[in-house]
Amino acid sequence: MASANTSGSEENFSCSICLDVFSSPVTTPCGHNFCRTCITKYWDGQVKFKCPLCNMAFNTRPDLRINTLLSELAAQFQTSIRVKDQLCVKPGEVPCDVCTGTQLKAVKSCLVCFISYCQTHLEPHQRFAVLKKHRLVEPMDRLEDRMCKKHDRLLELFCRTEQVCVCQSCTETDHKSHPVVPLKEEYEVKMAQLGKMEAEVQQMIQERQNNIQEIKDTVNRSKADADREIAHGVHILTALKRCIKKYQDDVNRMVKEKLKSTEKQAEDLIKELEQEIEDLTSRKIEVKKLSHTEDHLHFLQTFRSLKDPPPTRDWTTVEVLPPSYVGTLWRSLDQLEETLNMEMEKLPGDAELKRVQQYEVDVTLDPDTAHPHLILSEDGKQIHDGGVRKKLLDNPKRFRQGICVLTRQSFSSGRFYFEVQVKDKTGWCLGVARESINRKDLIIATPESGYWTLFSYKDGLVFNDDPAVRLPPRAELQKVGVFVDYDEGLVSFYDVEARVHIYSATGCSFTEPLYPFLGPWRCDYEGINSAPLIISPVNQTD
Repeated sequence: MASANTSGSEENFSCSICLDVFSSPVTTPCGHNFCRTCITKYWDGQVKFKCPLCNMAFNTRPDLRINTLLSELAAQFQTSIRVKDQLCVKPGEVPCDVCTGTQLKAVKSCLVCFISYCQTHLEPHQRFAVLKKHRLVEPMDRLEDRMCKKHDRLLELFCRTEQVCVCQSCTETDHKSHPVVPLKEEYEVKMAQLGKMEAEVQQMIQERQNNIQEIKDTVNRSKADADREIAHGVHILTALKRCIKKYQDDVNRMVKEKLKSTEKQAEDLIKELEQEIEDLTSRKIEVKKLSHTEDHLHFLQTFRSLKDPPPTRDWTTVEVLPPSYVGTLWRSLDQLEETLNMEMEKLPGDAELKRVQQYEVDVTLDPDTAHPHLILSEDGKQIHDGGVRKKLLDNPKRFRQGICVLTRQSFSSGRFYFEVQVKDKTGWCLGVARESINRKDLIIATPESGYWTLFSYKDGLVFNDDPAVRLPPRAELQKVGVFVDYDEGLVSFYDVEARVHIYSATGCSFTEPLYPFLGPWRCDYEGINSAPLIISPVNQTD
């Protein structure tokens, strides 16, 4: 159907019911025209017969006949519309260069005339013998750009040496010795390359989109971690404030009780002294009174009763010592530290351990760094002291004094985590070490010398620092997790089985690659401490 939004001339040939060009038009007695089918269907549903356009009523249903003139005109108009729809230039089609006004689409292009023709204007090339010799091709736009400027011939070949389009004459002159192929062949090659380029670009886009998502995921995890850390901090600090208040009250109470006891002792002594003073004053008055009597008999009789003084204390041995408050505050601080540690133990260490376990790395021990006493497993995951010094080449990477080993892998950024089984060991050390450590002399394993390590002795755990940080012993410690955040300068140790945090070294300065470090220590002649250190895979369901 033709569009209702048409020119005025099309409206003259359109039915007002279907809005299309008339089909078998008929005229009503009132002079209006409709398609026979349209007016018939319209009246079939009516009781009274009216004109749809002017509403004129008819007594009986009119006998309609086809308007022959209007029918012929409508047919001609329909044909013109069909021709126009077929020949008018549409987007992407080549227009006729000869048409004036409305351009029709070209059906051929002439490589001699450099002109594109519609079917009408192409007619001379099909009629005259001279023009029939011209080379006609499928319609092409910008014909002048498709011709060789030097030879005026069509650019239909491609020179692979100079990567340019050439004509047939070019292959006989400037490009005579160059490999040339038809444009279509090179087009297919380049299209394949373009497809590969598109795939590569798409892959790069996808990788960057993945990077964006990873960054967003990291930010989301960081927010969740921050919320948890704030909640843990509030919990601990609230408990700490509560404990500080309690122990402050306890210290005040103990000091006041000691002071009150001293004050009570002093008060009792003062009362006793005052009583003795009162008794002595009475005696003094009696003595003085007697000293003024001249009655010999009375004097002698009274003097005998004054001969024995009233009982008094030997005050030379009596003293009030000020109370000692030494140690009161320190005892409270020790109790406060113990309480704080108990509160720390209550923290959800399992969640923290799971959070760091996601940064697990697969590391294997490097035999080139192992001390000659050490024996490595074939998979590079276990190491123990063999008790015998092997004869090995003096590799510059090998430890000569310390019974220890590094991994093959190193880390210079980001976060990483690994676990080591220490079961049945009486002594060991593990952690991380920087690449430039001294491997030939006696090891002083402190952060200053490039080591961030946890040591285990019979009497407990020690983080080697200056001074060393002594940690409470952990019963049945079987597996230790080591987490490093290179960029944040953090090294943390975890009791994996108990799923609790052991110790964290913060504010570390990392400026070079870090290697996981294991020291199984020596075993004695009785085989004590002969169990291996084992790099274990992470099992988050432990």
